[in-house]
Amino acid sequence: MLRRILIALLLAGLAGCSSVDERGDAATDVALRLLAAVDSKDGAAACAMLAPETRAEVEESAGQPCDQAILDEDLPALGSVTGADVYGQWAQVRLSDDTLFLAVFPGGWRVVAAGCTSRGDLPYDCSVQGG
Repeated sequence: MLRRILIALLLAGLAGCSSVDERGDAATDVALRLLAAVDSKDGAAACAMLAPETRAEVEESAGQPCDQAILDEDLPALGSVTGADVYGQWAQVRLSDDTLFLAVFPGGWRVVAAGCTSRGDLPYDCSVQGG
């Protein structure tokens, strides 16, 4: 799944009605809200930021509801934003200790993978990701 996301990020063109900066800011806001919710132990708010497949994977892998399971994931503490890139309907938000991948859904940006670390030429290793 993450490999497809990364390929889509590389191949997708810029799209949408708003500017790339505005879209990057919106994606960054969702990423920060997810990590802030986890930091404050608000599992319901954190799960609201997840893409449907990601939420389902969190629940399935833990065998408990998302609002409980997300708090047990190995997500880094909220760090400072070091960059954000938007590629069509996909975004990558980089923080000092984390990278998150997001996609646009009818309700706005949602996190498809979080707790991701680069492995050079290999796909990112993520503690939370969908399908």
